[in-house]
Amino acid sequence: MTNDVVLTAALRTNLLSLQNTQSLIDITQNRLATGKKINSALDGPQAFFASQALNNRAGDLGRLLDSIGQSIQVIKAADTGVTALTTMVEQADALVTSAREAVANAQSEAKVTGTKDLRNVDDLRAIVGWPADALTRISFTLTTQEGVSRATGEFATPLVTGATTNIDVAAGTSTEDLLARLNSIVDADGTHVIKAELDAKGQLSIKTTNGDSLNMNFTTTTDNDVTNLGLANALGFGDQVRIVDDGAGASNVSITAIADTALRSFSLYDSTTAPDTIANRSDLLSNLVNASGTSLFGNLDNAADDFVISINGGAGQRIELTSGGASISIQGFIDQINNNGSLNTKIKAEFDEETGQISLRPIDGSVKSITTTLEADAGGATANFGFGTTALTTADADPIGEHITFGDSVAELAKLESDYNKLRDQIDALVSNGDTGYRGTNLLFGDDLLTVFNEDRTSTITTEGVTFTADGLGLDVADFSRIDTVEDSIENVREALETVRNFGSTLANDLSVIQARQTFTSSMVTTLKEGSALLVNADQNEEGAKLLALQTRQQLGVTALSLASQSQQAILRLFG
Repeated sequence: MTNDVVLTAALRTNLLSLQNTQSLIDITQNRLATGKKINSALDGPQAFFASQALNNRAGDLGRLLDSIGQSIQVIKAADTGVTALTTMVEQADALVTSAREAVANAQSEAKVTGTKDLRNVDDLRAIVGWPADALTRISFTLTTQEGVSRATGEFATPLVTGATTNIDVAAGTSTEDLLARLNSIVDADGTHVIKAELDAKGQLSIKTTNGDSLNMNFTTTTDNDVTNLGLANALGFGDQVRIVDDGAGASNVSITAIADTALRSFSLYDSTTAPDTIANRSDLLSNLVNASGTSLFGNLDNAADDFVISINGGAGQRIELTSGGASISIQGFIDQINNNGSLNTKIKAEFDEETGQISLRPIDGSVKSITTTLEADAGGATANFGFGTTALTTADADPIGEHITFGDSVAELAKLESDYNKLRDQIDALVSNGDTGYRGTNLLFGDDLLTVFNEDRTSTITTEGVTFTADGLGLDVADFSRIDTVEDSIENVREALETVRNFGSTLANDLSVIQARQTFTSSMVTTLKEGSALLVNADQNEEGAKLLALQTRQQLGVTALSLASQSQQAILRLFG
């Protein structure tokens, strides 16, 4: 074409050389700018895609590191909960241990203590308020834990043979004389059964030494409530005794102390079977007998046949013993007590399926005494549960009752039960309210934790959760009424403590594994990124040296191009 510019071969060669040099300069400058020698698949597909795979894996593992870190926090939250639970269960252990001591104390002795200082009294009858009667008598009846009246006598000269021992306080009887006579009371085998002493305040303390229940009855020649109460007051027992009906139209001023944590009936048997078998809840009271086959309930056929319960001498609460002209069942008796708003905050009625015993157990520390009374119609009735020392039997409409006191240990047990149950509630609150959870995962309330360690989810660890509520740990509602139930609670608490500690060890082991994998994964991410960089990153020193060399080559190429064009310039001078 006429417009083509004709270049010499030398010029064309030098131009091509300069173009190649500029291309290399551009590549080198790009490497220096990006820091990479492979910026796309066009620069080196094998290295580019290998680097990209390494970076992808590093990214996946990096995201897993976040998940692993959250798993560690879940376990740490659970471990904090385990620490708190351990403290609570250890506190429960301390409570049940104290309960065992209190039950042992309560079941070892029946004790009454007066409130008057009797130290150095040479003649008790000279005490202000002492009845001016010819006879002032304290009668003692001891009943075994099986409900059998123990025949007792006064050691030197028994005043009365049989189940009751009378201590008459004659003129000139000193405090020391009274103590000596009380301490001389023995059973039929000659074993001492009562220990009497003055406490630090000079108050008369009388207790049994063999676990028997103790009934004290105060009588005088006049034998009315006023003079009998005067005798009790003079000895310091006025605030503890009660006037109770005797079933014969009269009354007694008496007190019964039991060596137990609850009022317990005889073991009840069903007389409708042959032979008699342990009663069940549905058995009617009228069909019940004791272990010897003696009927315990009779003439329960009238709406007026009631069992009256009074707490701490307060208002009596009537428990109906009949329904529709027939006696109620054991369960009916228990339900009436437990549904009575005046009683169910103070005592709890229970039935032991194994022993066949009904129990009335204080559940409030303020309960010091229970007065039980049988009231019946003109035909009389029998409701001899065996709660105290008196058989509740009436020949007619005259009521009969008994005033029964508990030892100090019973109030302590009621408080221990309350504290224990409160602790159970706090264990439930700690676990079930999500306090020990982290971002919706609660290992202490049944949730499992899956921790993934690699991108294809083939390497994992599952931390299995537990249910550490009070029920889940086997911590039943407290029943410190008997030594066997306390021992059960102790065993449950010890097992719960071991369970919590073992789970703490499991958490520690899983945490160690997860933390080790976290460190490994973090190192692997670094290794992958380094490997990726080795494939695509440029050597800055090398690329800088290349650029200098290429720039020199470019300058030399320009010089060479200039020399190649000098021949044409010479021709141009011919026209000058």
